[in-house]
Amino acid sequence: MPDLFEQAGQADQERQAPLAARMRPRTLDEFVGQAGIAGPGTLLRRALDRGSLFSLIIWGPPGTGKTTLARLLAGSSGAHFEQMSAVSAGVADLRKAIKEARERRDLYGKRTVLFVDEIHRWNKSQQDAILPYVEDGTLILIGATTENPSFEVNRALLSRCRVVTLHALDDDAIGQIVERALLDREQGLGEARVSFGADARRLLINLANGDARAALNALEVATLAAEPAPDGGFVLQTDDVLEAFERRHVAYDKSGELHYDAISALHKSVRDGDPDGALYWLGRMLAGGEDPLYVARRVIRMAIEDIGMADPLALGVCVAAQQAIHFLGQPEGDLALAQAVVYLCQAPKSNAVYQAYGEVLKDVELTRNDPVPLHLRNAVTGLMRGLGYGEGYKYAHDFVDARVEQEHLPANLAGRRYYHPTDHGFEHRVRERLDWHEPADEPEGDQVAS
Repeated sequence: MPDLFEQAGQADQERQAPLAARMRPRTLDEFVGQAGIAGPGTLLRRALDRGSLFSLIIWGPPGTGKTTLARLLAGSSGAHFEQMSAVSAGVADLRKAIKEARERRDLYGKRTVLFVDEIHRWNKSQQDAILPYVEDGTLILIGATTENPSFEVNRALLSRCRVVTLHALDDDAIGQIVERALLDREQGLGEARVSFGADARRLLINLANGDARAALNALEVATLAAEPAPDGGFVLQTDDVLEAFERRHVAYDKSGELHYDAISALHKSVRDGDPDGALYWLGRMLAGGEDPLYVARRVIRMAIEDIGMADPLALGVCVAAQQAIHFLGQPEGDLALAQAVVYLCQAPKSNAVYQAYGEVLKDVELTRNDPVPLHLRNAVTGLMRGLGYGEGYKYAHDFVDARVEQEHLPANLAGRRYYHPTDHGFEHRVRERLDWHEPADEPEGDQVAS
């Protein structure tokens, strides 16, 4: 039992804690913005109503309530709450927590919730170490992660936990959290009488980017830095909010799932011909610290895969953008990438070459690799000529328009057609130029008279 001095010290520490910590919800009813997870009638609520709790992995962006939810679940179930960070905690810390949890269970019949923040930072051996104790009920594990647990948590541990997905809070939820902080006289800013000037509240909610912690931290910093109004209160203006945020943190992780999601969104925006979407996702990636040469490589891939022969110039534009990035660096080179993605958006689209090459690789992999037909081989020695190398080969320039019908595929694939030009852009002209080649029974072109 803590003595009076310890209790007084704890109360003082709570009063001096940041606003975001002081305003943590104390009940599940105060947990805003995740009604589909913790609201009435949900699986978690029904389990808690029965006095049961199971191991969870809580996955979501920063500031969506992962730690808060873990605390509330432990408190609602009557379990002891033990917290550790995967960044700093090792196997020795885990063993100590397991020993204490076992004693707590055996001596007092009390369950222990072990909350592991950033559980994706634990390596495989650390994750394996906790498995037996989750399985036998010594611990109820609640892990929190901003990374996709399918990739970052090993399969054995994941199979013993239910994954709960939290989403970035919408503007209404952030607004509720901010208003609660402004009105709360005990834990919030109610005594300071804080209000917003024109557009300042909307700006704060927007810049919070769905992160409740960011919103409350900025609100507190803006209040501490603001000049008191004549009535002793504080009226926060847009400049106060901007200074409190300093430079807005762009929600992007160049080594995490958003890295793949954003490049997918950029690629699909280009494929669909939407320059606004393409420019937005390009900006999100570059502002978030993505390697511009990685983006350039992917943009070149888009030109090859989705534009192809419909506009052969597209590849050159994208390679030039890559060279500009390499030569100019950032931020000047970023504009070259912007120009490239806009060019790709407006360009006619064709994946005919992409599909043709895919079909070629299938046949290379799945069919017999017959030798090169004799008439296509160069007869560079007398022996080769004697074996029929080059025999029957028709030299294209000896024919009208350099058009000549002869088989160029191995015998087992004779007559196979891989490339089917579309009618889009320049490829329409390609199609016209190759039409003579399509019918297999079309007569040969007239030979040029010698």
